[in-house]
Amino acid sequence: MDIFRALKTYYWQDKGFLWGSVAGLAIATALGLVYPLLLKSLIDDMILPGKYSGVLGLSLSAVGIIFVKAGFQYVHGFSGGRLGNKLAYRLRNACYEKLQKLSFSYYDTAKTGDLMSRLTADIEGIRQFIGFGFAQLLNTGFLLVFGFTMMFFIDWKITLMTFAILPVLGFVAIRFEQNIHPVFRSIRSAVGRLTVRVQENITGVRTVKSFAREPFEINKFVKENVDYRDNHLQLAGVWAKYFPMIEFIANISVAALLLVGGWRVIDGSLSLGDLVALSGMLGLIVAPLWTLGFQINAYTQSKASGERLLELLNQPVAVKNTPNSLVLDDEAVKGHLRYEDVSFRYTNRDDLPSALLGFNLDAPAGSMIGLLGGTGSGKTTAIGLLFRAYDVGEGSITLDGVDVRNIEIETLRREIAIVFQESFLFSTTIKENISYGRPDATTEEIEEAARLAQADGFIRELPLGYDTIVGERGMGLSGGQKQRIAIARALLSKPKILILDDATSALDMETEHEIQLAIRKVMSGRTVFVIAHRISTLRRANEILVLDRGHTIQRGTHDKLVRQPGLYRETYRIQYADRPEELNERLEPSDGSSERLVSG
Repeated sequence: MDIFRALKTYYWQDKGFLWGSVAGLAIATALGLVYPLLLKSLIDDMILPGKYSGVLGLSLSAVGIIFVKAGFQYVHGFSGGRLGNKLAYRLRNACYEKLQKLSFSYYDTAKTGDLMSRLTADIEGIRQFIGFGFAQLLNTGFLLVFGFTMMFFIDWKITLMTFAILPVLGFVAIRFEQNIHPVFRSIRSAVGRLTVRVQENITGVRTVKSFAREPFEINKFVKENVDYRDNHLQLAGVWAKYFPMIEFIANISVAALLLVGGWRVIDGSLSLGDLVALSGMLGLIVAPLWTLGFQINAYTQSKASGERLLELLNQPVAVKNTPNSLVLDDEAVKGHLRYEDVSFRYTNRDDLPSALLGFNLDAPAGSMIGLLGGTGSGKTTAIGLLFRAYDVGEGSITLDGVDVRNIEIETLRREIAIVFQESFLFSTTIKENISYGRPDATTEEIEEAARLAQADGFIRELPLGYDTIVGERGMGLSGGQKQRIAIARALLSKPKILILDDATSALDMETEHEIQLAIRKVMSGRTVFVIAHRISTLRRANEILVLDRGHTIQRGTHDKLVRQPGLYRETYRIQYADRPEELNERLEPSDGSSERLVSG
């Protein structure tokens, strides 16, 4: 029960509903045991002696018991339902809140489908067991105690004989739980993997179809589906082995009662009414024992689900606030950033290279910093460390002289706006997407941001304009349109630091130029980081850093770097190869000597 003790905080505050559910079911069960006693009285006190006058009263008593029992069953159902739903509500909120707090490092390996499975199927399994299954298990114990007590007072010898088989039943039930729990754990994991496969396929359906890879995706799904099927077949094997065994053992006591009890009725040492009462009570006891396997099955499913939920809830947060974190005052923030000997690697293994090594940068407020480099060069890592997607391994990053690790994360990120290359849009209106960072923005402010991002024109051409609902992840819009909406979203938040991570890669040169002019206007006096592969995007930066495998291999202005041998100049050669006049002019050495260009 360690799993349920660990989850106690989510249901114990509603322990009144828990005990109401248990008590309602227990009392209803106890009342059900009165029926055999009524049958005993009917047979021994009325039918056999021929005193039929009390039959009506006995029948009315049975009807009264039925109504009272129904009332307590209502209490059980109502209390159990309220308890289960309140638990699921709190658990779902807690899991979602945890997902919001988990660091970027967790999402580097997490699977969306698996997380969705935990927030739906796993929580549902816990809800069902805590709301109803737990009471059912307790009720089986109550039934054994109540039934044993009542049977003991009718005939203690027969009672001890029939209950002697219960230790064997308990042993088999424990073995059943031990064998079925690993299977359910595997099933829950298989469901997560299956959900991941479906989610990824639906998300990437355009890519799948464009490469005609439907058969490949079907085979991948079939593989996961086979695993899921095999786990269920293994589950069926455990059921097939233990369910008949549990039912067989439970029915042995019934057979023993009929044999011994019938013999004693014949020899006169036991009345017929007593035998009927004992048989009825034992039948009521054996019925839940037959379903004990199902109850253990539900318990084990919920335990496996609880393990997966606790794994999420207990996941450590890699990046979090320090006890005395500084809360930034928006008016006081200037945007002066400094990197001092910053190094970082994504794993703790020393045999793997660092993503960033000895990175230094001084970016005064109002400056524009450009970052250029190939894939894996460390550009995005340097930016991620700034807004604490990860914490630096060595060195420090300061904002206006304060180490970012000592700044409250929420207020730090409110001063930073980021536009990624892959622009994400929510499935809501364009207006709400643009105002996501500033929900209180006026319509005029939203439209002005869109105009600065060169998005107002195409938005107004849409059927509902700014009230147009974009499809999931921005489906229905081109890459360039999504980027412009994302830029408008960033500009509207009026950040002290703007980060453009290849944010104009899907735009044409003219649109990019217009957006750059708007950014320079809006971000005057504010700090801008530009990560790009286009020289045209970087050429107006106050300082450009060229990165390669985590190292800074070049730094300077555009005019300085195009005259230095190195990666920057080679990139410039390639991108301006179709404009030889500008290429020759820019590559002319500053001392006036000529330089022969090597073509091709």
